[in-house]
Amino acid sequence: MSTSGLFVMIASVGTVTLLFYWCVYKVLSTPHETEKVHGVEFQTPDIAEDR
Repeated sequence: MSTSGLFVMIASVGTVTLLFYWCVYKVLSTPHETEKVHGVEFQTPDIAEDR
């Protein structure tokens, strides 16, 4: 493998690794996130309103 190929591989793997750890950090460090989660009740057209 050439030097430039090795550089591109290290840069791409490093970028994906940094993005993964940044996403994990953002998910774990957001305060009071469970208070913002809301349930969604879907009303499908095949269910009658009068039941």
